[in-house]
Amino acid sequence: MENQLAKSTEERTFQYQDSLPSLPVPSLEESLKKYLESVKPFANEEEYKRTEEIVKKFQNGVGEKLHQKLLERAKGKRNWLEEWWLNVAYLDVRMPSQLNVNFAGPSAHFEHYWPPKEGTQLERGSIILWHNLNYWQLLRKEKVPVHKVGNTPLDMHQFRMLFSTCKVPGISRDSIMNYFRTESEGRSPGHIAVLCRGRIFVFDVIHEGCLVTPPELLRQLTYIYKKCHSEPDGPGVAALTSEERTRWAKAREYLIGLDPENLTLLEKIQSSILVYSIEDSSPYVTPDDYSQILAVLLTGDPKVRWGDKSYNLVSFSNGLFGCNCDHAPYDAMVMVNIAYYVDEKILETEGRWKGSEKVRDIPLPEELVFTTDEKILNDINQAKAQFLTEASDLQIAAYSFTSFGKKLTKKKKLHPDTFVQLALQLAYYRLHGRPGCCYETAMTRFFYHGRTETVRSCTVEATRWCQSMQDPSTGLLERQQKMLQAFAKHNKMMKECSTGKGFDRHLLGLLLIAKEEGLPVPELFTDPLFSRSGGGGNFVLSTSLVGYLRVQGVVVPMVHNGYGFFYHIRDDRFIVACTAWKSCPETDAEKLVQLIFGAFHEMMQLMNTAHL
Repeated sequence: MENQLAKSTEERTFQYQDSLPSLPVPSLEESLKKYLESVKPFANEEEYKRTEEIVKKFQNGVGEKLHQKLLERAKGKRNWLEEWWLNVAYLDVRMPSQLNVNFAGPSAHFEHYWPPKEGTQLERGSIILWHNLNYWQLLRKEKVPVHKVGNTPLDMHQFRMLFSTCKVPGISRDSIMNYFRTESEGRSPGHIAVLCRGRIFVFDVIHEGCLVTPPELLRQLTYIYKKCHSEPDGPGVAALTSEERTRWAKAREYLIGLDPENLTLLEKIQSSILVYSIEDSSPYVTPDDYSQILAVLLTGDPKVRWGDKSYNLVSFSNGLFGCNCDHAPYDAMVMVNIAYYVDEKILETEGRWKGSEKVRDIPLPEELVFTTDEKILNDINQAKAQFLTEASDLQIAAYSFTSFGKKLTKKKKLHPDTFVQLALQLAYYRLHGRPGCCYETAMTRFFYHGRTETVRSCTVEATRWCQSMQDPSTGLLERQQKMLQAFAKHNKMMKECSTGKGFDRHLLGLLLIAKEEGLPVPELFTDPLFSRSGGGGNFVLSTSLVGYLRVQGVVVPMVHNGYGFFYHIRDDRFIVACTAWKSCPETDAEKLVQLIFGAFHEMMQLMNTAHL
């Protein structure tokens, strides 16, 4: 009985899942009003009037009918959006996902105990892998703390997708396989996959009922490393995961047709806890310059990444680490959480293993050898060539701004996240001479299986402020007032979006209901202003705050003439990672970042000089 009581007072990771509120459907009138406001910066008077009419017609006509059908759908589902979002945002997308959908980020350990140093890859790898596996065990035991805002628990479902999860390609739609189970639910796969020089190995990380230790992991990694560095490279089947989705699906079907054993091997990779990638490159990184390591993590050797895995833990020959993750099953905050946990453990232990050096007699890793033929080897080469061509087109500029950070912005009563968003608006306006439609992620985890909503950072208020900064006749006081109005507007929107009162997902729902009912696409969605303001995934600025910890990430732009922009905020600095496509003549990630850093200084000066 005592034991039972002790157990029940301890919070379990997934214990609130059943009591979370359902995702609400916002009011149609409110959503359309917000939508109209969001298109204003991109329209002249005539265009705006026309869109206003289209919206009014939609609201009083087909929009109301679609909205009623959406409310019906929401009655029967705890999250009316979940399945739709997964399909539209991820599983139906046909472009290669390893570069276009995945996100990547470096481990922060190089800042304290583990500066780049050749010859440390395997030893450090065994330690970092062990800490990751400890987190896996905490999750299985439901001991990862529930995220909360105040006393309100947030949805933790995405954490189930971190381990033993893999996307599987389909001809027209992919699917997600999740093999993870908590201890109370039963067995969960206990092996990891290790990729090195085009070869694939697996081994169990549980031996005689307990987790293998870093010295034991070191023995396994060393065995694989030596084998791969003394024998010919493998075929690099993993490169197929970087291919266009339908082509990869067909290649996979062909591979399974060659030999049914190939399916067994694929399932071993899919169900593995994570993929551990051994890279031969040595990227450069300092606390001020993340550009090269982010580039290698996002665009590195496709033969040693399983692009569809929810977690590829990547190790480099100079003892640096990072991750490359499929975005479909979860959002970046899950990765931020485990990365921070591991980083803290490495700090606590000074990057060393202080336990027993004894290595038990554990079975050696098993190599997964696929049956291949000429056609599959051609497919692999084609996939690799396609990936490297696209990867070479990516420009990445990732630097730290160290003059000040969260501390000073908060002292000035400015929200640090909004501070970065408005600096980005000003920088884009200066570089391109027009407002930039912008997607910022808001999380909706107050609701059951909630993921994200769009905050459209390019507001009328932000645009007016940008114009005032470019107009020499505007005084400091007026510039400051306009900036503070833009801050207030952004903060209000962020709050609304997080509490289920955004409009982008609502509009998507209405469009999908129309499609399901076989109705023509409503004019609202074909109006040029819809896509010009970012609708339909056309945001030129695709942005996300990675958080306030020591973790940074990177994504590619959403559109060819756009930018991907991930940033994290610390007490004393802002660290930004900006991407653009080199083949687009008008975008320049380096220039944009320099303009953002300039905007940071100017915004702070506005707060210092203009006294209200």
